[in-house]
Amino acid sequence: MNGSVYVGNAGKDAALDRGWLLGRFKDAADPRHSEDVEIKWGVHPRGDERASWVTGERRTALLVLISGRFRVELPGRSVLLAEQGDYVVWGRGVDHSWYAEEESVVLTVRWPSVPGYGAVPS
Repeated sequence: MNGSVYVGNAGKDAALDRGWLLGRFKDAADPRHSEDVEIKWGVHPRGDERASWVTGERRTALLVLISGRFRVELPGRSVLLAEQGDYVVWGRGVDHSWYAEEESVVLTVRWPSVPGYGAVPS
């Protein structure tokens, strides 16, 4: 890291903060600190699933499939991401959960970066 430039590897850096690469939970001097957006590189083994549903969501989220088969559960709807580049967006107030049908890599973008959430399980 040098000043306002950071060069890294998503796979390696993701291991440091539960997958999160960018957000308000990074040190304020780090170029990856943002109060506006959070970005996660999620690597999930087959059968991995969220321990419990997220309720009372205060952010909008975009989840993009990089590889694998990944299912996102939303109220009254199940969305299967099966082809590279498939994505789903959900807004504030939409509960959600997920399940990796195959080993999967997903990129998640959430906004805004809400205080108190940090790099916690998602």
